[in-house]
Amino acid sequence: MKPNSVAFLAVALITLRAAAAPADVFINGVRLDDATQGAFEQRFHVPLQAGRYWYDKVSGLWGYDGGPAVGQIYPGLPLGGPLRRDASNGHTGVIVNGRELHPIDVAALQRCTRVIPGRYWVFANGVGGVEGGPPQFNLAALCSGPAVGGGLNCDGTGSCASSRTRSGVTGIVTEGKGRAGISYNGKYIMTPN
Repeated sequence: MKPNSVAFLAVALITLRAAAAPADVFINGVRLDDATQGAFEQRFHVPLQAGRYWYDKVSGLWGYDGGPAVGQIYPGLPLGGPLRRDASNGHTGVIVNGRELHPIDVAALQRCTRVIPGRYWVFANGVGGVEGGPPQFNLAALCSGPAVGGGLNCDGTGSCASSRTRSGVTGIVTEGKGRAGISYNGKYIMTPN
């Protein structure tokens, strides 16, 4: 090998090592260890970019520290520390799963329904309610059609319906755009689509 070839090979190896090194990824204020980051990237086939993020383990929503939601992944992943109320720097009075929503999050919700300041819980499938209370709305259904400005009628089992809800003798309840639930022995089972 020529000296220039050896130098080029050394630079290439250093570059490959640097590219393969895990990025500094912080989720809810806690740095992901290299093993967790590697397992996540391998499982989901997505390289994580260095940065500081928040992650809501209940809904699966995530975003950059200080900002609104930018995406949704699986809920319940063992990533980072607990979600902080100030993760999005929100000052809206609307707290969902412990995070005070950013004004952009609230504006997005206002296209689907009236937003009232308060404390709420919301699952990944969009079903939610007032913190500590039963299901009262389904954001997936509200946001899938034209803006309605109202709410859904929900029973204590998590079944929610709007004026768009249709039910047949088969026990299948549909909300349009493929959203459905199934009635089984008098109880409604909502599908996560």
